Order: sequence, then C-alpha cells, then structure tokens
Amino acid sequence: MVDFQAEKSVVREFHATLEAAVGDEIIDAVSTFATADYSWRGYHPFGEITTAEAVAETFWRPLKDALRRMQRREDAFFAGTNETDDHETVWVVSMGHLMGLFDAPWLGIRPTRKLVMLRYCEFHRIADGKIAETAMYFDIPHLMVQAGQDPFPPQTGTFLVQPGPRPHDALLYGPQVPEEGRKTLALINAMISDLGQWNSGMTLEEELARTWHDDMLWWGPHGIGATYTIERYAKQHSGPFRAAFTERSKTQHRCRLAEGHYGGFFGWPNFTARHTGGFMGMPATGQAGEFRVIDIYRREGDKLVENWIFIDLLHYWKSQGVDILKRAVSL
Repeated sequence: MVDFQAEKSVVREFHATLEAAVGDEIIDAVSTFATADYSWRGYHPFGEITTAEAVAETFWRPLKDALRRMQRREDAFFAGTNETDDHETVWVVSMGHLMGLFDAPWLGIRPTRKLVMLRYCEFHRIADGKIAETAMYFDIPHLMVQAGQDPFPPQTGTFLVQPGPRPHDALLYGPQVPEEGRKTLALINAMISDLGQWNSGMTLEEELARTWHDDMLWWGPHGIGATYTIERYAKQHSGPFRAAFTERSKTQHRCRLAEGHYGGFFGWPNFTARHTGGFMGMPATGQAGEFRVIDIYRREGDKLVENWIFIDLLHYWKSQGVDILKRAVSL
C-alpha cells in the first residue's frame, strides 16, 4: 500500500514550523522545507514566485504581520500521485482557513482588530523530502467582506465563513485504502467530462445528476457564494455561469489526485472563456479571460456531495480591465 506518510510528514512539519515562526524566522522556516528551485503560484496579486526567500518576504511575512497570532484551521488534508503527469509526482493537499487578529493593513485592506478567517487551499509537490512546488489559492474578497470592504455586487449564492466536510473526516493523516481514492478520482473525471462539454443534450439538472448527489453543497468563492442542492446550484451558479461565457477551452489541470473519499485539482489556468453575457453583476466585456481554479471534492457512495471552490476572481477581472483590489481598497 502506498501511504504517502513521508510526504505528509514534510508538509505537517512545515506547517508547524511556519506557525511558530516570527520575524526573520519565517524566511528560515520556508527555506528549510523548500527546494533550491522552489516554485510558488498564488492568488492575485502574488502570481508566480520562484524562491523560498521571496515567498516568505512577499507573502508569508506580511500576512503574519497583519493577522496576528495566526493559526491554521485545517479542514482537509490528503495526498496522492498526480494523474496529469501519469502519476509520476506526489502531492499533498491542505485546505481550511488561516485565522488571526486583523491588526495591521494587508494589501491595502483596512484592519479590523477583530478575528478574521482567510480561506485557503494549497497543493504541494514533494520531491526528495522537500517541497518543490506549491499552488496556493485563497479568497481575498472573502476576507475583504469581513473587513467591511466588500468588492463585489450582491452574489447569486450565500456568503458564509465556510465549514469543512459534513462528516469531519477529511484530515487523512494516516494511510488510506487505495481503491477508495481510485473511485473518487474516477468520479471526478466523469464530472469533468460532463462539465467540459456544455452541450450534453440533457437539461443542466439532468447532466449534474449523473455525478452529483441531489443534496450537493457547492462552497463557492465570495462574489458567487455557496449554494445547496442540484436545483439551486443550477439556478444560482452553473446556469448563470454558462449563460455568461462562450468559447470555453478544454480543461487544463496541472495536478489532479484523490485519496480516500476526497480529491481535487488545480490549473494555471484551468480554462479560458469569452465573457459575452453579464456575470457577477458586471456587464459583458467580449474578452477572453483565464480562470485559475482549485476544486476540492467529497465523494459519498457513487456521487459527489460537497465541493469547495477557489477561483482567482481578482486575476480574472483584471484580465477584463477591472482592478477589483485597487478599486476596493481606494474607497
């Protein structure tokens, strides 16, 4: 049985060391666990960063200075081999919230001196006992609304500080039965196949029912929001999204994996599409744009039942000529 215990231990030790680090120790913490050619991809405005020292100085240190006494509140943790490179590499996934006291400005967002929670999900590629590559997406607009600086018009779904999985069983620190992960990955792939065509010949709800439980929970990013049941997901996100875009490219994932009843993927970007209809309360631009997305799924039986979604909406809207972050923090 491939248990990924060594790779999981690297990430768990990194998390513990980083949480305890202050000041210059933050640079040491990231450098100790990263390879010399470390590559990090993050949510706008961070983008691609290519050294551990730069990641620490550009992202981790300013964030920890702003969110004092920051804790990682982890909801999901699992590992697996990457299907997109024929299972050559091993990745470890962590998802949850970074919680702290918002005591200093961050990215121009005004501090509240109150408790806030920054949604995050990260994929780490482990090589020779070190972290060689990371994709880390957050939900900065979700933090902004907690600080009273909501950057978006009212959303189709619901704003929530989002919970973890209903069974509270996604912290897969120990080894799992491989067959369960294979079932989860096969179901995710079937869903991707349906999602990518937009012309199945079925109604949207019929199409979704092929791979989704009727009581599905879709925990979307702020600006779109969360929604519950196939019927409401179709009306409150999937239907409006499909109506707003044309010329959707094929799906392009850099990593896709599963372990146990949990799995997910990320892309850089996942796909491109042309904005030809209104979306998120904003008029069509007619321009193509990139969607950088992380999706995490929970399988129950032979259906997907929960989905946590991170979409870099700040990057997307900037590609459409709207700098959401700059506009919101200048108000």
